[in-house]
Amino acid sequence: MKEQLYTIPLNDAFNANDECPFCFIEQKLEQDMLDFTLGSSSSYMESDIREQTDKAGFCRYHFHKMFQYGNTLGNAWILKTHYQKMNKELSEEVKKFKTKKITLMDRFKKNIEVNNTMTAWVRQKEQSCFICDQYKETYARYIDTFFYMYKRDEAFREKLKNSKGFCLSHFGDLCDAAVVSLNEKQQDEFFDTLFPLMEENMARLAEDVSWMVEKFDYRNQDADWKNSKDAIQRGMQKLKGGYPAAPAYQQKK
Repeated sequence: MKEQLYTIPLNDAFNANDECPFCFIEQKLEQDMLDFTLGSSSSYMESDIREQTDKAGFCRYHFHKMFQYGNTLGNAWILKTHYQKMNKELSEEVKKFKTKKITLMDRFKKNIEVNNTMTAWVRQKEQSCFICDQYKETYARYIDTFFYMYKRDEAFREKLKNSKGFCLSHFGDLCDAAVVSLNEKQQDEFFDTLFPLMEENMARLAEDVSWMVEKFDYRNQDADWKNSKDAIQRGMQKLKGGYPAAPAYQQKK
């Protein structure tokens, strides 16, 4: 299949020979969003963008990434107007605060549903993040593109077969999306490829980590490291995604 603009990132991700092509894409998308939010384009100075960031806010993880990025003025501007909106909302929530009646039986339950309006407001804010929202929308399109290419491009299917598989998180997403993206015959073929691929590469990571442990035995001090020198970060990535050893992504000066 002739390469199109929208297929390039997926081909690049598979060509990188990473532990998970979607982790590769995820990192690139996140860096692009940090550049957009705080980078030299100064989008944080645009009223329509700040209206979006004021409304959505940011999760703890992305506040940490934004601090590491290094744009002090940009972060301050974003926080300034976001605080104005948050404080206004907080005052409104205080005025309309009310609790839910809790029965004696409820008090003995270990998991009680949100029982007051203030907690509900806080929980909603905790689940909202400008960068996460933008990423989820773009990520969903990449999942669709993955299956579009899988169905139409033999070379792409070969790349999948020869890849190192995926982290468990993105593996789960693919299993979920395959059911609605592929017909029954295509699903059988896809899972017949995907499951052995995951088993093989999970076993490979287990072997790499095990050999790293063995290397700490004095009897193996002169033995070859094989592929275990970076087994910890790769092993963590395979289980949970992301890049544990990646340096902080910072603003380009």
